[in-house]
Amino acid sequence: MNRSNAIQCDKCEKVFYDYDWKETQEFLRIRFRGGYWSVFGDDVEFECDICQRCLKDLIGDIIREKE
Repeated sequence: MNRSNAIQCDKCEKVFYDYDWKETQEFLRIRFRGGYWSVFGDDVEFECDICQRCLKDLIGDIIREKE
């Protein structure tokens, strides 16, 4: 997969291409480094790409709409 014109959801593994902009513009890319005593690991780098449908499945019950 050429990452320059496609993105793959790390949860459902579906591949979305640039021409499907209605989907690709709604992707959430998470990148962070675990801090000291982090449950994720001390100084470990992480990243994740999640499509809008999987994001809704994961956090739809707890997300709040900002007023």
